[in-house]
Amino acid sequence: MKAARLSVIAGVAIVGIALAGCTGGGSGGSGGGGDAGQNLTGKGPITYVQGKDNSNVVRPLIDKWNAAHPDEKVTFKEQSDQADQQHDDLVQHFQAKDANYDVVDVDVVWTGEFAAKGWLQPLKDTFKMDNSALLAPTVKSGTYNGTQYAAPQTSDGGILYYRKDLVPTPPKTWDEMIKDCDIAKAKGIGCYAGQFAKYEGLTVNVAEAINTNGGTIVGDDGKTVTVDSAEANAGLTRLVDGFKNGQIPAEAITYQEEQGRQAFEAGKLLFLRNWPYVYNLAKTDGSSTVKTTFGVAPLPGVTADKPGVSSLGGHNAAISVYSKHKATAFEFLKFLQSEETQKFFVTQGSLAPVLSSLYDDASLNTQLPYLSTLKTSIENAVPRPVSPFYPAITKAVQDNAYTALKGDVSVDQALKNMASAIKTASAG
Repeated sequence: MKAARLSVIAGVAIVGIALAGCTGGGSGGSGGGGDAGQNLTGKGPITYVQGKDNSNVVRPLIDKWNAAHPDEKVTFKEQSDQADQQHDDLVQHFQAKDANYDVVDVDVVWTGEFAAKGWLQPLKDTFKMDNSALLAPTVKSGTYNGTQYAAPQTSDGGILYYRKDLVPTPPKTWDEMIKDCDIAKAKGIGCYAGQFAKYEGLTVNVAEAINTNGGTIVGDDGKTVTVDSAEANAGLTRLVDGFKNGQIPAEAITYQEEQGRQAFEAGKLLFLRNWPYVYNLAKTDGSSTVKTTFGVAPLPGVTADKPGVSSLGGHNAAISVYSKHKATAFEFLKFLQSEETQKFFVTQGSLAPVLSSLYDDASLNTQLPYLSTLKTSIENAVPRPVSPFYPAITKAVQDNAYTALKGDVSVDQALKNMASAIKTASAG
């Protein structure tokens, strides 16, 4: 899910935790306990499973852990850099009750699916995490049906990039931004773009539009359909009208993160919704024409007193119920959330921390001037539906929103079709 992973500030490289089994050497073989009540005091070697460590933050942290815990060493199992492959690999090993996959890196949209199938150790009672210092939306992303199953590790939020040489004061509302499109038209450039190709990024952008306008896609239970509402209609209509009226250029229907970034850096856009990873690239790319002429702001809202709602990105760390060394795994989760580790994430890997205090750190803000904007984004963010049916939900959103953006069906019909597809998936 590129949209949730691409960011240099909260992207692909996220540290996971590997769990293994009860006392005694090694992390064990396949067919471990599989019971949330088993191996709660087990200590020993564990394995941490995560996608490709593109930012090289996992290995240094594991080396540090291993030096301090010679009898509870962590082995890093590195997956591919493709989110779908990571997901399927985890599913296969969970189904095989593999005790070697102790601590696993979980995309925020996988929590509901894995928790509903009984694969993740509940983080309660003995394993209750202290979430008091964390950004609240990150905790919600690891929670399913009122129980926490995954510990926030790194986060991400969408922000608005804008040409400050053309628009000195960024728009606070969508309507203000649309009015500024006259400036783009006069300059012969596109006004606004996000991620509108038919992939996970479209779900992110549609969810943001719906959530910003007060709507939701499904209820808190992850299956009750709520997208057939006036609020959701208003949100999707903003995007559809943007394409219809030319404020969103026609070619943006093909944009994923990188196409939008490249268009903005080439000076072809006035506004761009994207993740924070764009910031450093727009400043340093040799081909960037906007190195000194762009700024960042929160996503525009409906009213000036409340910013737009970002979809929450990021990854969490979870303990497998098949681990034999769950006590060690739990301590490793806390290690990942420690201030020292979180600061390492952001300074060495440009990964968005989950500790609220780091966004107010003066030295970090000097180094990464977009942190305060990102904090606003994450504080107002909403996770995409935490649901055991998420793969079917995101497909329903993508398929039907895409037809509306192309003008093939009305917004009303698109939302009806979307609701019907989600109901069918949830009933199954």
